[in-house]
Amino acid sequence: MTKAARNVLWIMADQLRWDYLSCYGTDHIDTPNLDWLASQGMRFNRAYVQSPICGPSRMSFYTGRYVRSHGSTWNGFPLRVGEPTLGDHLREIGVKCSLVGKTHMTPDQEGMQRLGITPESTIGALVAQCGFDVFVRDDGTNHSDYPGRCGEDYDQYLRDNGMDGDNPWEEWANTAIGPDGEMRTGWVIENAPLPARVPKEHSETAWLTTRGIEYIEAQGDQPWLCHLSYIKPHWPFLAPAPYNDMYTAADLPSVVRNDEERQTDHQLMQAWMNMRVCKSMARDDVRDLAGVCYMGLIKELDDQLGRLFSYLRDSGRMDDTMIVFCSDHGDNMGDHWLGEKDLFYDCSARIPLLVYDPRAEADGTRGTAVDALVEGIDLVPTFLDFFGGEDKPHILEGRSLSDLMHGATTEWREFAVSEYDYATRDSRREVGVDQADARLTMVFDGRWKYVHVEKMRPLLFDLKNDPDELRDLATDPEHATELARLRDLHFEWTRQHHSRITRSAVQIERMTDNKEPPGIYIGYRDKAELESDGRQMPDHAAG
Repeated sequence: MTKAARNVLWIMADQLRWDYLSCYGTDHIDTPNLDWLASQGMRFNRAYVQSPICGPSRMSFYTGRYVRSHGSTWNGFPLRVGEPTLGDHLREIGVKCSLVGKTHMTPDQEGMQRLGITPESTIGALVAQCGFDVFVRDDGTNHSDYPGRCGEDYDQYLRDNGMDGDNPWEEWANTAIGPDGEMRTGWVIENAPLPARVPKEHSETAWLTTRGIEYIEAQGDQPWLCHLSYIKPHWPFLAPAPYNDMYTAADLPSVVRNDEERQTDHQLMQAWMNMRVCKSMARDDVRDLAGVCYMGLIKELDDQLGRLFSYLRDSGRMDDTMIVFCSDHGDNMGDHWLGEKDLFYDCSARIPLLVYDPRAEADGTRGTAVDALVEGIDLVPTFLDFFGGEDKPHILEGRSLSDLMHGATTEWREFAVSEYDYATRDSRREVGVDQADARLTMVFDGRWKYVHVEKMRPLLFDLKNDPDELRDLATDPEHATELARLRDLHFEWTRQHHSRITRSAVQIERMTDNKEPPGIYIGYRDKAELESDGRQMPDHAAG
C-alpha cells in the first residue's frame, strides 16, 4: 500500500442474514460487490452478535462490551451516561468518529439531567448520540408518531427532489400505488410486491450511499472513522423498482423448520411461536411476499455498495482506509416457525462480517476465510488497534481481529456469548415469568449451542450433526455431559469482571506493589518492621 493506513469505513446493514450473500456460498442471490470486498480482505464465517435485537446489539458494537455490561438490554432502553463508547476511545487519540445513518441509540436523559449535561452542549450532543459526531442520523422507521424519529434530513432531501408531503418518508419511501390507483402502505406485507413511490436513485439506500461519499470527500487531514449504517433490508418490506419484482418465491431458499419444533414441550418456545409476528411469518404466503422483497432490498444494497466501492477505488481511499461490512443481526424469515430476529438460531444471531485491511501485513490473507468464533464486540478493539491506540482490556471485552487478519498464530476464544432480554415481549406474560427473570443467554463453542433460560430448562443444539438446529437435545440423557459442560462455561463467563472499568490491570498491580496509599500504615508492630517493609515512619512520630 502506498499511503499510511489512517481511516475506517464501517458499513453496517440492518437485519441482514449472513446466508443471503453469495460470498458465503448461497446460490439464490448474487451479491457481486460484497463478494469483491470479501476477495480483497477476510471473510469471518462464524461471527455472532451480542444480542439478536437492534438496540442492544448496536450498543455492544459501539461500546465493545457485552449487553449485561452496558445495560441497554432492549430497544429504547437508554445507554447510561458515562458508558465509554468507540467515539470516546478514538477522540482520545485524535481520531474523528462520525455517523452516517442509523444507531438506534436512546440517550439517558435522566442521567444527563442529573449531571447537568444539556443536549445542546458539545458533551451532551456526543452523549446523546452514542459518542458519534453526527453527519446525518436516520433510523429508518420514520412514522410521524414514532418517538425516536430521526428522518428530518431525508424528508428535506425528498422535498428538494419534488417529493413533498406531511411525512415524505411515509408517503414516498414507504408507500406504493396499487392497481386501483390508491396509495398502499409498506407496513402491510401484502403490498410488498408493489414498487415504492420513491425512484431507486432517491431511495433511503441510495441517499445514504451518497451521504457517505459526501462525508468522505469532506474530510481533511484528520484521521476518521465513518459509521455508514444502512436501514435496509430491515422492514417495512417495500422496495423501489426494479428491486420490488426482481425475484419470485421460487428464488427463495427452502424454509428451515419441521413439525418436531412445533411439538416442543418447552413452554417459552411454544409461547414464542404463538406471537403474532411468528404466526404470520410461519405462513408460506406471507414469507413468500416478505422474502422476495427482502432479497430485492439486499440486491439494491449490493448495487449501491458497488457505487461506493468504485468511488473508493477511484479516489485512492482503498490505500489508506480499512473497510468493514457487517449487519447488526439477521432475520428468522419463517425459519423455525419464527418471524423477526429473536432468539439465537444462526439465521438471527450469526452475521456476515467482511474486513478489508489495507496494511501490508494483511496481504497474505486477502481473499481467505476464517472459522474463529468472532463477536461484535471485537470491532472496537480492532479499530483502536488499527489507529495505534492503547489496549483497554479492563473496559473492552472483545479483542482485536488484527492477528487473525495478519495470519499470526494466536489463541482465540473458546466460545461466543449472546444475550436476550425478553421482558417486553408478549411471550413473557404468557409463560408467567417476572420481567426481572426474562433473560436468555447463548453459549456457542463452535459445535454445541447452549441457551440458558432463566426459570426454565435450557436448550441444546449440535450444529455438527444438526446444522439447521432442528432438534433440541437438552432433555436427551445421552447429552447430559455436554449440557453440564456448557452450563459450566456459562457460569464461568458470568463470574468474569464485567463492570470494573475504572482501573486497568497495570494500575491494580501498582496499587498492590505500593501496599496502602501514602500516609497510611496498617498492622505494623514497630518502627523496625515498618522500615523492613520499605516504608518510613512519619518525621514527627517517635519510634
